Amino acid sequence: MSEPDPDEPPEPRGTLRPTSARALTTCVVLGLVGGWGVHPLMTALTGSPPLVSWAQALALVLVAAIMVFLAWHTWQTVQVRGERLEVHQSVNRLVLARACALCGALVAAGYLGYAISWLGDASQYADRWILRSLVATAAAAVVTLASLALERACRTDGGEGRP
Repeated sequence: MSEPDPDEPPEPRGTLRPTSARALTTCVVLGLVGGWGVHPLMTALTGSPPLVSWAQALALVLVAAIMVFLAWHTWQTVQVRGERLEVHQSVNRLVLARACALCGALVAAGYLGYAISWLGDASQYADRWILRSLVATAAAAVVTLASLALERACRTDGGEGRP
């Protein structure tokens, strides 16, 4: 192995911090406001509010199940067995985890805001949209939590030995 060239700057070592509470809170606030506002806005523009189908909620349940499995599998590989992931696998999982954590928070809050917008509505469909929105909210919240768990499962000591 050759000595590093003293004229070459050292290879940069970056640090990637976990998804911040500030970013998650921002997504939740935007989601609540957007979800709550879409009901009256779409009713005013089109005459009918957006519909929430079981397919939407079940799609989020599927994504939640995938994220839970991936977080568990990564935890077992990296933290329990002490194996290292390939660099591209780590990066892919970290990017996926961060994106799903932020989007999951936004979507969960959006569906919750939409459910809240139906409270007190005398429509015959109000109970149906509230239930479906709450199921979608729960599934998206699981996506967020599993994504945060995946992000933490990818953490290593950075190539430095532990004391």
